[in-house]
Amino acid sequence: MNDIGAELADICEAAARLILPLWRTGLAVARKADESPVTEADRQGEALILKALAKRFPDVPVISEEDASEFGTPEAIGPRFFLVDPLDGTKAFVRGDPHFTVNIGLIENGRPVAGAVASPPSGEVWFTQGGQAIKRMAGGAAHPVRARPWPKGAAIALISHTMKPETADKLATEYGFDLREPMDSSIKFCRIAEGMSDIYPRHGPTMEWDTAAGHAVLEAAGGRVTTPEGEPFVYGKAQDGFRNGWFVARGG
Repeated sequence: MNDIGAELADICEAAARLILPLWRTGLAVARKADESPVTEADRQGEALILKALAKRFPDVPVISEEDASEFGTPEAIGPRFFLVDPLDGTKAFVRGDPHFTVNIGLIENGRPVAGAVASPPSGEVWFTQGGQAIKRMAGGAAHPVRARPWPKGAAIALISHTMKPETADKLATEYGFDLREPMDSSIKFCRIAEGMSDIYPRHGPTMEWDTAAGHAVLEAAGGRVTTPEGEPFVYGKAQDGFRNGWFVARGG
């Protein structure tokens, strides 16, 4: 059951093919209760994913972003469940920027054990398989990817577009990175997983569905995701509405 990353990648790619034609078409943007944006692309992508998961894995519950926004999250969850974000980086999607992704992660006993992340604009998809992180282009061959060792003097941090310079400076002092690149969505985990970047410090709010798939891919590539104190970063926090605390994603 845990080695299902390739199947999750197929589902993510199908959702990506649905979402991509809606990009840069001036879709209406609604506001959810937390004031975050949502579009028809989010809703259609989620409907496709939920249908596919229900058909293939009918006994595994799913926590998904748009369903949770409309109906709330459960008060308790079992040891195995999916976390789905059908369009992570909706703000970038609305702006016309290419950094948005489709995400499915499988959680077991608090850990992400399988996952897939697709980037609709670039056609890239990353997924877990056989204890490795795999990357492929749409219609292309798949190959393993691996996080790189920390490049002393040239470590790259991926940060939010909206991060203030003084905040980035403080994080650079705390974590020791040298360069920084602004980027949206869970693609940050994947760029670290394939050795293009080195660290993603997140001192701000996220939800479990934002991080689970990318976390799974990064760990399979030899990276890690922890709390800032170095403790395990866990999932299934139903008592907190599936909200995350701060975390740090690192390469090898």
